[in-house]
Parts: sequence; structure tokens; C-alpha cells
Amino acid sequence: MKKIVYFDVQEDEKEFLKSRNEGKYEYYLEENSLNNLLHLPSHYKEASIISVFTTSRVGAEILKQFPHLELIALRSVGYNHIDLDYCNDNNIVVENTPNYGNKSVAEFAMALLLDVCRKVSQSYIEYKEIDINTQTLIGQELGGKTIGIIGLGAIGSEFARLAYGFDMNILGLDLTQKQELVENYRVKYTDFDTLLKESDFISLHTPLTKDNRHMFNEEAFKKMKNSAILINTARGELIETQALYNAINRKEIAGAGLDVLESEETISDPDYLVDISRLNEGTLKQTILNTRLQQLPNVIITPHIAYNTKEAINRILETVMSNINSFVDGVVDNNVN
Repeated sequence: MKKIVYFDVQEDEKEFLKSRNEGKYEYYLEENSLNNLLHLPSHYKEASIISVFTTSRVGAEILKQFPHLELIALRSVGYNHIDLDYCNDNNIVVENTPNYGNKSVAEFAMALLLDVCRKVSQSYIEYKEIDINTQTLIGQELGGKTIGIIGLGAIGSEFARLAYGFDMNILGLDLTQKQELVENYRVKYTDFDTLLKESDFISLHTPLTKDNRHMFNEEAFKKMKNSAILINTARGELIETQALYNAINRKEIAGAGLDVLESEETISDPDYLVDISRLNEGTLKQTILNTRLQQLPNVIITPHIAYNTKEAINRILETVMSNINSFVDGVVDNNVN
């Protein structure tokens, strides 16, 4: 019987996983993330399959503790939190769960854009504190404005559909061009510099790669409109946080709506709160930057929850169990390495 350890398990996921694993696998449901700070119980180390969410940072040092590991079943589309080089060198298959949150993430990205443009959170706070200044709450409409979408995969395409419904002009940047987006939503594909210069708003929907890390840096922000708003529900590392903070402070751009941050685990992972000495110089600096960014009035930050709907979670769990069952039967689905 295969031994599986599920990490990052939320309370509302437990019944589903119990029903699909009971009597079929020897399994453990672990609420904590799997990362280099976690002291693994000895019986976990015998697992041949582990399943993790993006809050787990699975590097070589942690993977070395699983001598029998055959499969990492991701409960996410992205896989930049996994050391694929180590997995490839040690014959460990990595499978993701694609297309689970297309609507969920796209809708959340639009909600962030509306929040920043119409100052929803700011007005709520002011009203709650009975300190209302309607002049500081003047917003802007989306209709007729230009939205630049970076990454037009499943999520980006769904976001384009929503933007089209708001009567927005759409610029797109992707390695491949989809004719149906051009025909159905009037998407105009362009280059990065043109998108930066012409967009009133920019929304990121691209996976993180070695080539696009910090694609939004000091140079990029200087090319954007002073009135521009940046939305990120993809990966925090696409944006250089110091550069974003500087750009907003210098009024080079108008604001941002962020569901992801660089080193976001230092805020969300309880291991860091239990022992702050675990923060190295780099993560400590990043945590301070994230905190300072959060204090800016024209920035909305949420805790990586764009995917977090009942529908999306059900699709994640269905897919991850399908991936595991197929793998045990000798079929590899949705592999990324």
C-alpha cells in the first residue's frame, strides 16, 4: 500500500481526502507546510508520494529526507516552489493541477482592480472610523480604458473576457497568440514596452520563469503611465518589491492590487512567527518591504487567496486524486518535469 503525506491541508479539505484515501492508501493529513524549517516526523520520511500547496517550499534539502519519494502531487498550477532539477536527477515525477481556478483567479483579479480604482477598501475603513473625505475617495471608471494582460493562458483569457465585458481596450502579451481572443474580445497582441506605455491598468497572469523574474523593475515602472495601476494574482517574484514601493512613492504609478508577494511565506508561515531568528538577511529585508508596501493607501494586498473558492478547491482535490490514482496505475498525467 502506497504511503502518502498531504501537507498544507485545510480543515474543509480533510473529509474529501479521507473519503478518497481510506482503505486505498496509507495516508497522513498534515496542516503544516513542508519546507526547510519543518522537522519531519520519521514516518513521513517513508512516503512514496507527497502532496503540497504553494505555501510549501520544497528544496533539495527537504527532498533528501524522502528516500522513497516517487511523486509530488501539486495542488496548484504553479511549480516554482519545487526544486525540479533535484526531482529530475532523482526520478521524482512532479504533477500539477491545471485549470482549476480560471474563473476564480480572474474574478479576483478584477475585484482587486475595481477595489483600487474605486477605493472600496479605503472608503470602508474611513466610513467605519467615521473619518470620511469624499475628495480622497474619487475613483475612476474602467470602461474605455486600456488594460494590458501579461499571460493569456486559461486565467488570462478568462480575465480578457471579463475586461471585454467592462468595455475595456485590451492589449495582450504572450508567447503564443490566440485568434479566438482577437476575434471575440478584440485583444491586440503587442510587445512588452508598448504594453507598459499604453496601458492604464496591467494584470499579471503568467507563470514565473527564470526569464521573467522581476520583469517589473525600476526600468519597467518608469515606462508606465503615472496613473497606471498594477494587478498581480500570479507570482510575487514577477515584481521587484523595492522598485514597486519606490514607483508608488515617487508617483511613477498610481497604485497596485496584489494577492502575491515576494517571500510571502514569512508572513503566512507560522514557523517564522515562532522563531524570528529563522529569517535570513534577505527574507527579513523583504518582510519589512512587504509591510511598508502594505501601509501605502493606494495599495491593496490580500493573502494569496485568488484561487480560494469552493468550486476551485473541489476541482483541485478532484484533479490531485485523479493524478495520484493514475500514477499508481502506471499513468503519468499533468507532469511538469
